[in-house]
Amino acid sequence: MFTDDQAARFQEFGFVVVEGFFTVEECDSLRARISEIIDEMDVPQHLLTEFSTQEKEQTEAQGNTDYFLSSGDKIRFFFEKGVFDSKGDFLLPKEKSLNKIGHALHAREPAFKNLTFSPKVKEVALKLDLKEPVIVQSMYIFKQPGIGGEVTPHQDATFLYTEPLGSITGFWIAIEDSTEENGCLWFIPGSHKAGITRRMLRSPKGEHPLIKFMGQERNYPDDEFISVPVKKGGLILIHGQVVHKSALNTSDKSRHAYTFHIMESRDGHWSEENWLQPTPELPFSPLYT
Repeated sequence: MFTDDQAARFQEFGFVVVEGFFTVEECDSLRARISEIIDEMDVPQHLLTEFSTQEKEQTEAQGNTDYFLSSGDKIRFFFEKGVFDSKGDFLLPKEKSLNKIGHALHAREPAFKNLTFSPKVKEVALKLDLKEPVIVQSMYIFKQPGIGGEVTPHQDATFLYTEPLGSITGFWIAIEDSTEENGCLWFIPGSHKAGITRRMLRSPKGEHPLIKFMGQERNYPDDEFISVPVKKGGLILIHGQVVHKSALNTSDKSRHAYTFHIMESRDGHWSEENWLQPTPELPFSPLYT
């Protein structure tokens, strides 16, 4: 499933596509379970949290609530901008309003756990010579038709910081075809070799806002990015420092994806300043057990 050549391309460019990594049936099983989770969803109105990748909106909309910061060991719901009226009621059907569900699907939901800890995923980790990888978080991303928000250029290590750098790898699985029209990922090949210039930090207890940023994102010319469409079931393996983005989905088709991140824990240190922290109820789960 994952070849030595693909592993080499990943190291050279910071990402690689593996088409057909999961079957159509496996993708459909995740989507069916997500539909059931949405049907069962009951979020108190004061916790209806809009998700944004914009720095100002992150520190205000997410940083002023514990709902986001305490989601690492739970299944929680984050919504697109503009889907609530002034009273906090949905303007769209709830299944069309979600931005993502996170961040412990891999631990709390058997269908997601089975795929996350599957032999196929372990094979990739072994080919990358990961000795003691652990799962740190997972998300189901909707990229809703017409309103699926833009994800600005970023590096995952900004949000999931480790020492040394290079310990984080993202697995991004297309649950539907991902195209330029519905907001596929775009990458700057080789950009993982230049380090990072920005970090998102959890503020010390008692300080507000609860999230703050250190440093600045670089300005990246559009012509440095290449689009990376992928068919349903395909995997994009993402280095923690590679620069990537996705555009607003203005099409009439959604772009569902399941993504999770692993960390090489041997000789790797997870920052205590990261927004996401393991808990006694859910420590980071070893991939190989």
